[in-house]
Amino acid sequence: MMITAPTMTSGANAVILALTPIERWQAVSRRGSDLVGGQSFVLVCGAVLIVLTVLLIVASCGSKKRDRRSTDQLFRTYANGRGLSGRERTILLEIASKAKLKRSESIFTLASAFSLGAAQVTDEVLALHGEQASRRLRVELTVLREKLGFQERVSDSVGSAATLNKPSSRQIPTDKKLQIKRIEHEPADIEATVVKNDDIELTVRLSKPLEADSGQVCRIHYYYGTSVWEFDASVVNCNDGVLVLTHSYDVRFINRRRFFRVPVKKPAFIASFPFAKTLPSGKNNDESATGNLPYSWGPPEFVPATVTELAGPGLRVEAPIEVEVGERVLVIMKMNEESVADRQRFSPRSGHKTAHSSRVVEDIGEVRRVTAIENGFSIAIELTGLSDSNMNELIRETNSASIEAGASENGMVLEVAEQIAV
Repeated sequence: MMITAPTMTSGANAVILALTPIERWQAVSRRGSDLVGGQSFVLVCGAVLIVLTVLLIVASCGSKKRDRRSTDQLFRTYANGRGLSGRERTILLEIASKAKLKRSESIFTLASAFSLGAAQVTDEVLALHGEQASRRLRVELTVLREKLGFQERVSDSVGSAATLNKPSSRQIPTDKKLQIKRIEHEPADIEATVVKNDDIELTVRLSKPLEADSGQVCRIHYYYGTSVWEFDASVVNCNDGVLVLTHSYDVRFINRRRFFRVPVKKPAFIASFPFAKTLPSGKNNDESATGNLPYSWGPPEFVPATVTELAGPGLRVEAPIEVEVGERVLVIMKMNEESVADRQRFSPRSGHKTAHSSRVVEDIGEVRRVTAIENGFSIAIELTGLSDSNMNELIRETNSASIEAGASENGMVLEVAEQIAV
């Protein structure tokens, strides 16, 4: 027997009609209570989520406030310890903001961030308020830098490894040549000579007249050794062929000069020169000094070597010594003999026109490549710590070796198109 939908509906109606009014009311009440219970649960869950979100926001705001109070407290503590005035604190906070530091007290320990922020603040003041305000600010920054212990020393050995970490335009010595590579309305490069370089500004004398407004940015090249510095500096003023520039702490190395490799055969000596050595444990230094140990401390131990290739500051040395890439070595190399007449000007009354003297180069080098050969190792070395005059001498030696090897007759050209500023 099949039960159809009308049959089921009529059966349900019959059941409902059989209920008393009280039973019908109770059924409806239970149904309504179930609906109300479900809605209440949803509302309670929503309220809990809202409360938790509010608590999270409050906790986050409270944490940020505590961090800000802690940062402000540390900043005040450091500022008090260095005796900063209210004006200096304001400047330092602005510098920290320009350097995009999350915690302002970090500016007391980050010299690079200070330099970056100070350069941006100086450029903005120069553009908005003119030369006098910019000059006054640079004086204040100089005092502030000294108080923070960020004072940089201008070194004559600007090309040495010690000054290559974070160079700035403040390290360029006077009398050096610069190239102004880009300035508005000036298509050609302009040569300039540094006449003054202090903590406040960089002053150069131009080789030809130039019109430049305060705040205008120009791009500068400074050549030293085997590298080229490139940096942007803002013009403070330009009068009577003298250009005053702001300092830059964003120096870029744009190229590495290349030199033609010339085969040579020069006698030399080489020694390993690490920063530190470790003596065998359980032995004292006195025993090692007397030679009772296979490993002794003392002066570097040189071994005979031969320079087989010369390329300016680059050498290829063959020697029976085992070194690793990046290791420091000491190199002593005998250069070509030259006559006294070629080395210096002397009185015609001198009777030593044909006398010759030996030239010896001594420098620290860094190992770039090592290749095993039959009688030891072929070591590519780059000499470091060279001054401009040292580099010029190596260039002359490379040229001389190239001529002697007949490179000029074969059409070989030394890849030194740029002249070093001397």
